[in-house]
Amino acid sequence: MEIRFHNTLTGAADAFTPMAPPRVSMYSCGPTVYDYAHIGNFRTFLFADLLRRFLEAAGYGVDQVMNITDVGHMTEDDRADGGGEDKMAVSARRLKEAKKAGAMDAGAVADPDDPYQVARYYTQAFLADARTLGLRIADEYPQRMPHASDYVGAMQQLVQRLLDRGHAYVGGDGVVYFDVESFADYGRLSGNTLEHLRAGSGGRVSADDLAHKRHPSDFLLWKPDPGHLMKWDSPWGAGYPGWHVECSAMAMQLLGSDVIDIHTGGEDNIFPHHECEIAQSRGATGAAHFARWWMHARFLQVEGEKMSKSRGNFYTPRDVLAGRVTGRPVHPAVLRFELLRTHYRAHMNFTAKGLVDAAGTVRRLNDFREQATARAGGQAAAVGLDHPVLSAFMQALADDLNISAALAEIIPWTARQPADATEALGVLQRVNQVLNVAPLGGGSPAVAAEDIEDGAVGLCRQLDEARTRRDYATADRLRQELTDAGYEVRTTREGTTVRRLLA
Repeated sequence: MEIRFHNTLTGAADAFTPMAPPRVSMYSCGPTVYDYAHIGNFRTFLFADLLRRFLEAAGYGVDQVMNITDVGHMTEDDRADGGGEDKMAVSARRLKEAKKAGAMDAGAVADPDDPYQVARYYTQAFLADARTLGLRIADEYPQRMPHASDYVGAMQQLVQRLLDRGHAYVGGDGVVYFDVESFADYGRLSGNTLEHLRAGSGGRVSADDLAHKRHPSDFLLWKPDPGHLMKWDSPWGAGYPGWHVECSAMAMQLLGSDVIDIHTGGEDNIFPHHECEIAQSRGATGAAHFARWWMHARFLQVEGEKMSKSRGNFYTPRDVLAGRVTGRPVHPAVLRFELLRTHYRAHMNFTAKGLVDAAGTVRRLNDFREQATARAGGQAAAVGLDHPVLSAFMQALADDLNISAALAEIIPWTARQPADATEALGVLQRVNQVLNVAPLGGGSPAVAAEDIEDGAVGLCRQLDEARTRRDYATADRLRQELTDAGYEVRTTREGTTVRRLLA
């Protein structure tokens, strides 16, 4: 099976072959833990999870690292050397104000002035959300999910290598800058040129910055700042690392190589973050590549608009699962499926209707699983990648993770109810190693019988009694009451049963 992934660096779908098969080294830009991660963030994280699971299903062993940024990520992160404030400082101030106003659980962060406590709080929140949505990497914390603040020594070593190789310099303000003019390929990933960047810098670079830089796009590697919330001693003064150098240092150290196979992130990371990662990594090592494949997920919109708090359409996974979008609770399997089913390189429009449609599909997959399990007595056949249905599913994903084509192979197949139940169950289990929605994380998305409220069971009994009396008006009213309460109602010869809707 030939695998092709779109490579942002080349602009083409390149045939994928790892450097040391069957091992694949993969680095994924993770969260900055200054707030709860939103559904747009998780779309990118789930794309990386789908990529990893597909490669593992194809027979590769994927060594994935996803960083947790807790220092150095500035609020103006669309500038190469950042600007504004460290996001952790902003978060600490926001939490402190919320605590004073009584709008925050006093036990959540005991001391908002301590950025490590803030980072720890939001790290645990992220991990909880990631596990809820079935991200495999979350189960490997902390070994494969490093905090940037734990690798400052490695970052300083990388900065020194860049200084030694003539790719960095200490500016008049004491900041260590990367010299973009020393790296001929700067701009290749994003399509920028140094001339374009210089001309477009305008008011985005202050006169004070320009006085200390050789080029407006030179970006900071280390900034001496005794007043910064998080700071470390260094040969260039007590201060903190630049955001970009963090990922380079952690990727190379934890993946054990100057060159890695795949680097993922959101399209907003392409410039400046990933462009700068390439420059400083290759500048330090002299290698022809830093990552051989660069893969980026596109933006998510909500009901056709940019997601923002001011528009009131800003959602975290917790918001969605609690029912803020659909008006009723949503199962994690449904949110995971909804965020996965649009191709990662296409803009996604997140809608309430989409969640309802996703719930229907997840329900069908789980109904199929339950029926196949019952017919097969729980025994699944061993199924290889040469099985026609599984092969078609995998071939679709081998084409740059074409999830729409992959689902188009699976969903109609489940509707046909294959005769061999053990084989069908075996195929679904292998498909679900990739999708992870039927069931999610070892538990069925269908709510167990003991989770159905006693009141709903009582209404089912009343509905059956009304039908026995041929009081269909009352039966219809009770059915609607159950539906409005968020239950799917089924009436058979054996009686009426309910289960909670997935969305």
